[in-house]
Amino acid sequence: MPELRKDPVIGRWVIIATERKLRPSDYSEMCQTTSEEEGRFCPFCPGNESKTPPEIFAIRENGSQPNTPGWLVRVVPNKYPALRIEGDLNKKGVGIFDKMNGIGAHEVIIETPDHKQQMHDFTQTQLERVIYTYQLRSLDLKNDKRFKYNMIFKNYGKEAGASLYHSHTQLIATPVTPKRVKEELKGTQWYYEYKERCIFCDIIEDEIERGERIVAMNRDFIALTPYASRFPFELWLLPLRHSPDFDSISDGERISLAEILGLVLKKLINGLCNPSFNFIFHTAPNRFLHPGYWQTIDKDYHWHIEIMPRLTRPGGFEWGTGFYINPTPPEEAAQFLRDLSVQ
Repeated sequence: MPELRKDPVIGRWVIIATERKLRPSDYSEMCQTTSEEEGRFCPFCPGNESKTPPEIFAIRENGSQPNTPGWLVRVVPNKYPALRIEGDLNKKGVGIFDKMNGIGAHEVIIETPDHKQQMHDFTQTQLERVIYTYQLRSLDLKNDKRFKYNMIFKNYGKEAGASLYHSHTQLIATPVTPKRVKEELKGTQWYYEYKERCIFCDIIEDEIERGERIVAMNRDFIALTPYASRFPFELWLLPLRHSPDFDSISDGERISLAEILGLVLKKLINGLCNPSFNFIFHTAPNRFLHPGYWQTIDKDYHWHIEIMPRLTRPGGFEWGTGFYINPTPPEEAAQFLRDLSVQ
């Protein structure tokens, strides 16, 4: 029989559709053929630095100069930004409606100079470099008082919205806190007011005790399939130490995050035949220049990464209700990924 499950953080319902049940082997029919876009010009490749906007930041070797080859990780403004960094917000009302200028930042983190290499191919050291770059760029953007939130996200594969093959992540700073994030902030705040505990810390404790939805764990992080998973093989990566803000991770935690992120991406890619996926960092809003904004967040919020393979497509029911239908129980997804050996 199908099962309704409630997300304990934001109260969203999902349907675990056991009668439509899809096993991991069923997803092999959706296998994504990776195209390296040979013969197509790539603006992210070394030698094409002049084809992107001037770099904002780079990790380089051998003393190479900005906007030349020799970089290991390179950050540039998006050539076609969702939001533009120049100007004032100029908030105003139009009748009952509100609007402001599309001010923000939209950056591209080019993760490797190697066009053929994807994140699941990276060495531990490469992943540490990329995560370090995420942290530095997010910290820098917090100095701009116009921005309320920094969203780090990756689109891998066409089904996930990727337009270029060359491995990259994006960072968008917005002048408002996104609704999806506010739902989490309000849910965690309510739980803390009721129980005086962080809900994510309680989830981690409960999942460790049960064990059935854990995919991997190391000294600093846990990877699990959430109880009310929206999508088949949805994963959450959470720090074991309570912390509201990704930007506060230590050097040691950065190493541990690179280790577990690399492991779970290899498991997804190898076990599910190279699916498209998105990953998204959910972290605290920018509060440094906004005194009093979400005052309780240090106690009640817990940053994390959500990884969402694009194995199913939402239909009219999902769009109309806010429910999600998941044909693969998270317990089975976790067991499959947990048991999968990767190099």
